[in-house]
Amino acid sequence: MDINFGGVVEKIVTRKEFPLKKAQKVLKGKTIAVLGYGIQGPGQALNMRDNGINVIVGQRKSTKPNSSWKRAIKDGWVPGKTLFSIEEAAEKGDVIMMLTSDASQPTIWKAIEKYVTPGKALYFSHGFGYVYNKLTGIKPQKGVMLVMVAPKGSGTSVRRNFLSGAGINSSYAYEPNGADEAKTRELTIAIGIAVGSGYLFPTTFEREVTSDLVGERGILMGALCGVMEAQFYTLRANGHSPSEAFNETCEELTQSLIRLVDENGMDWMYSNCSQTAQHGALKWRPIFRKAVEPVFKKLYASVKTMKEAKEVIRDTGRPDYKEFMAAKLQDMHDGEMWQAGAAVRSLRPHEKAKANAATAAGVRGRKIVK
Repeated sequence: MDINFGGVVEKIVTRKEFPLKKAQKVLKGKTIAVLGYGIQGPGQALNMRDNGINVIVGQRKSTKPNSSWKRAIKDGWVPGKTLFSIEEAAEKGDVIMMLTSDASQPTIWKAIEKYVTPGKALYFSHGFGYVYNKLTGIKPQKGVMLVMVAPKGSGTSVRRNFLSGAGINSSYAYEPNGADEAKTRELTIAIGIAVGSGYLFPTTFEREVTSDLVGERGILMGALCGVMEAQFYTLRANGHSPSEAFNETCEELTQSLIRLVDENGMDWMYSNCSQTAQHGALKWRPIFRKAVEPVFKKLYASVKTMKEAKEVIRDTGRPDYKEFMAAKLQDMHDGEMWQAGAAVRSLRPHEKAKANAATAAGVRGRKIVK
């Protein structure tokens, strides 16, 4: 289906033109091996299983109660039948889905490379491992189809949207790598439908990883939180209360305005706000753009030169990474802005009811464990 995106026409694949029955036919007789049951693995594996696809899971065995192995068993994957070690799953799989963390992929690849043979497909949900193969070592031999479906959301959203029937938007890319191009494309789209995509739009491995790393560090997470903190602490420094500063910074955005943007776009949201708000927003929008655009250019360059990828592998590979990251998250959690946020959220009617139920059950509030 051709869709006009502001003057640029893109070919989008919808569930109407590539229905689940067609995806099931393409994947019939194939074993899909999902390697990794951490972030994306559970959602994609469970969605495919619910869609009638033959799925197995590969995960490191662990006796820890909160481990991914234990979570997989809780979700109904059976050791020795549908749950295996990563190596066993890779050997059994016709489509090998690399859904382990980016930092672990160099090690995982060394363990499974001999099982990724011509005629099989190597699947990614992120271009990191393949595009940065100088860092990861992932260089499949000729005849191995390379496919990617990248859901535009967390693994939790992939599952939630599937269960609601909405699906999630995903980008897709493929490289025949010596195999048949038509079959590679068809396989890619079939998997995209099977994992629960609402629609699929084309990209390349390199464009996906570049936009993804920029987006995460930028407006989706890094810039969003940074700009919020800048406004919150400016208000606090000028005598505004924590509740007022948080409501004007975060609560109104997440509980009201962003929902209007979701419905019909930013201009529609502006038109449904007061004239005072419209006037001020239109005045300050270009000022903020001019101020932050140089930062985004710097960020884009940092991604393109592989600086960000090198730092990911370096830092997430350190033995104390979990403790290091937990300390940073705890610092954010303990900051005045998010402490104020916790208090504001507790005052929402539905959140208050949940909190009372948790207290009655003896459940304590959120705490990041170092």
